[in-house]
Amino acid sequence: MLRPMKDVIGSLPAEALALLQRHNLLKKLVRAQVVEDAISAEPIAAADLAAAREEFLRHHRLSDEASIASFLIERGLSGDALEWQIQQPLKLRHHCQEHFRHKAETHFLSRKNHLDRVVYSLLRVQDPFLARELYLRIAGQEASFADLAAAFSTGVEKHTKGLVGPVPLTQAHPALAERLRVSRPGLLQEPFLLEGFWLILRLESYHPASFEEATADQMALELFEQWVKEETSRKLAALQINSESRPTE
Repeated sequence: MLRPMKDVIGSLPAEALALLQRHNLLKKLVRAQVVEDAISAEPIAAADLAAAREEFLRHHRLSDEASIASFLIERGLSGDALEWQIQQPLKLRHHCQEHFRHKAETHFLSRKNHLDRVVYSLLRVQDPFLARELYLRIAGQEASFADLAAAFSTGVEKHTKGLVGPVPLTQAHPALAERLRVSRPGLLQEPFLLEGFWLILRLESYHPASFEEATADQMALELFEQWVKEETSRKLAALQINSESRPTE
């Protein structure tokens, strides 16, 4: 049985803590132990554990005792550590459901703009007269948006014939995201200036996020991760204070 983190990491010699810090491992270790301390007591159904173990062995192509032993040696794991890796995703899911699921919908509503996804066509050039000409050619169906974007666009969208997405709405520049948010699929927008480039924009499709089971799981996990981040920072600060207060030899 592993001891609580305050007894294990907090009792490490100063030299060990310094070594972990030097190799940028202390924060990772503290975070991992915060997660373990939070979820270790979560129950797992026997059938779920058996299925997870079978999937783990299948994924890593571990078919017999010899292959398992070799796997442990290659990764520097003990049998107990391997068992923990198999159990961890199940315990984590159960913990999130029990402790954060009731806050998931509120978190979803606060994050909805980040979860909505869009597909759009984009063409950008620096010459305003060229932008106007290309816009008129697309609007008049003299040429396709895709062909003109591939031929004239100066951004990375040139390589996808102007097509971007599906991507989160907030991934776009805020001014671009707002135009997409209030647009409708198929509407070709006249050239507009943004950060030195003239852009032609057309929303192809808008995929608003909905609060379904998978989304609820994602929101609960995000809330757990927020808690872990805060708890990790708190424990790191405590370790720093404790290490500074230790007497030097």
